Parts: sequence; structure tokens; C-alpha cells
Amino acid sequence: MKMLTVFTPTYNRSYCLNNCYQSLLRQTCDDFIWLIIDDGSTDDTKELVDSWISEDKLDIRYHWQENQGMHGAHNTAYELIETELNVCIDSDDFMPEHAVEKIVEFWKVHGSEKVSGIIGLDSFNDNKIIGTKLPKKIKTSTLFDLYHKHGVVGDKKLVFRTELTKKYPYPLFKNEKYVGLAYKYYNLDRDYELLLLNEILCCVEYLADGSSLNMFNQYRKNPKGFAFYRKELMKLPFASKSFKFRQAIHYVSSNLIIKNWKFLSEAPIKGLTFLAIPFGFLLYFFIQHKRGPFKTTKT
Repeated sequence: MKMLTVFTPTYNRSYCLNNCYQSLLRQTCDDFIWLIIDDGSTDDTKELVDSWISEDKLDIRYHWQENQGMHGAHNTAYELIETELNVCIDSDDFMPEHAVEKIVEFWKVHGSEKVSGIIGLDSFNDNKIIGTKLPKKIKTSTLFDLYHKHGVVGDKKLVFRTELTKKYPYPLFKNEKYVGLAYKYYNLDRDYELLLLNEILCCVEYLADGSSLNMFNQYRKNPKGFAFYRKELMKLPFASKSFKFRQAIHYVSSNLIIKNWKFLSEAPIKGLTFLAIPFGFLLYFFIQHKRGPFKTTKT
């Protein structure tokens, strides 16, 4: 059994998927499986992947499903993965040629059941680090603490132990396609820290049709998913009051979109949510009248 599964959720991305494929062909270590979760593509993604499978240059697994959104594709990937570790490389991203080798060798030396996995760096195509590097004075940390205690900024690449990523599956809401992926990651923070690896593991490109550049539209189209996500983040025992208050504002806003007037009684922190109501109304009106994409992180 190989150690790592690189999984790629994709939806009508055959035009850019080849970059990811070529980067995996260039890897200096072949101790990985490439799992492609085709989330209902109607383009020629299947034919393209079939041609790569027939080349027999990589160990490729392909799975097609009805469109469920990114989080639904992640659910399926975690159900199918059998290797010890897994990492998600999006269809518009690619891995530097030594990335798999760095992951595998680092885990062999430092990996254990005491940690949830590894966190590494993302870069742009010109190898410029996205945001900041990881702190050098610590060897492990939760994802939450990295961003909210240690001042880390920007997208980072997460490599998880597969047995852990099978926990906390993302809920699916009818006619919606989005739940924040950090729901799972922050819940894993309750019990485990991540090993810090200050190496570039993924090169990222933000395409115009990607979810990171269309968050306003995601917000409007997936209010149940957003309300669930913010509600769950309010429950995190290690989060500060200011963090939970921001989540409460978004929680109120999303519930206004779906006209759920019971949101206060359903809130995990009712007093904080009550205080967030006027700000939630302001955010609701802003989201409803804002048009066009804005940029956020992929995590």
C-alpha cells in the first residue's frame, strides 16, 4: 500500500486538469495514488482521464458522482481513500516536483498518531509564498492557532492522516453546494496538532470560475451551508469571544437569507448572537446588494 493519496475534486475543469497531471508525472517519488473525484462534469473530463489511465504512467483512480459541491467531493474522497495520508490538490493547482517526496520523507521521520498530519506552504506559480511562512520556533500547532495566535496569513497546504479525515463528514443541503471545509479541520484541532513543514507543497492559481473568487455568489446561493458552518465555529472551545462574535454575525446574516426566524433559539451562544443581530442585518443587506466576486482564501 502506498503512503499518500493526492485527491483532486473537479467539475468541468478538463481545460486545466492537465497541468496537475503533468506535475504528478514529474514527482521524484511515486509513493502516491491520484484520486480524481469528478463532481458531475459534463465536459470531456472522463475521456481525458481515461486516456491518462491507459498510458499507465500513474496509479490513477477515477470516481464520477452527481454534482454535490466541493465539500461533497471531499466527503466521497475521504470515503474512498485507503492510504495513511491524503492531500487535496485542486484541479487548477499543481505540485512542485519534490512535493510528494518531501511529504513522505518528513512523515517517515516525524509522523505519529499524536498529530493529525502536516501543514506546508502554498505558493503562486512564480514560487512566491502565499501569505507568510510558518513560525520556525514551534514544531507543531493546531490550524486555528496558526492563524489566530501565531499570525500566519494566506492559504496553506494540509496533509492529513486518513483515519481522521473520515471523521466530521460535511452535511449536504438540498439545492446547495457549499459548506466551509475548515469545519472538519477545526474540529480535528480539538484533539490534535499538525506538524509544521516550511516547504512549498502546492502551486496555486486562482481562476475566474473558482470558488475562492466567487464567495459573494456562494454566500447567496448556499445560506444553509454558511449558517451551519458559522454555527459550528461558534462551538469551538478554544476560539476567542471576538472570533465567535464574527461567526455570530455571519450566522445571523445567513439565517436572514433563508428566513429562519428561529435562529436565536437555535444558536449555540444566544447572548452573543443577540448582540450580533444588528450587525448581521447590515451584513445581510450588504450581501444582498453586492454583485461580483471578491477574493478570499481557499481553506
